Amino acid sequence: MSVQDAYTEWAATYDEDRNRTRDLDQQVTRAALEGRRFAAIVEIGCGTGKNTALLAQLGGSVRALDFSAGMLARARAKVQAANVTFIEADLTQRWPLEDAGADLVVCNLVLEHIEDLRFIFAEAARILAPAGRFFVCELHPFRQYQGTVANFQRNEGAIEIDAFVHHISDFLAAAAESNLQLERWDEWWHEEDEGKPPRLASFMFVRNEDFL
Repeated sequence: MSVQDAYTEWAATYDEDRNRTRDLDQQVTRAALEGRRFAAIVEIGCGTGKNTALLAQLGGSVRALDFSAGMLARARAKVQAANVTFIEADLTQRWPLEDAGADLVVCNLVLEHIEDLRFIFAEAARILAPAGRFFVCELHPFRQYQGTVANFQRNEGAIEIDAFVHHISDFLAAAAESNLQLERWDEWWHEEDEGKPPRLASFMFVRNEDFL
């Protein structure tokens, strides 16, 4: 099953399924962004809108992209804020957004399914305004080394979604190649993760004006 088909299939139960990674990601995103304000936000891989409602409170406008029609349908039903526009788009192709039009790009639990990080970081840099920020929160590679992948349950058992392992150095190299400067990175554990490797890694990058 392709990644796109898998997420469309998962959309029906994504919000209700027990999912510690999803829940922790929401907590991390709120901790990183709450209290800030941005004129224009772009969310890539918005899924069912699990973080879109928060972004709608923080941004003058929010454009939320995803390639799964099923996920977008759930997101549109859940988040009906007037300042949010949902767009169906393949993130591995040039994004349907103008240059330098976003103050914040947000990416959560998406990049494990994309092989070429460099393209994603290059597109984020392209659409960011000077000094704009790129927030990334992804499954920690330590978990990937142990074989953890996104999955959901159906009657036939667990359906695992194809994923690529990205090391911390891969994120940093892709950012540097697109002149995105690391402002902060953190590791995160769910409250039930005691004694285990970190579950998530988050990064805040800033578009480096020195290279404009």
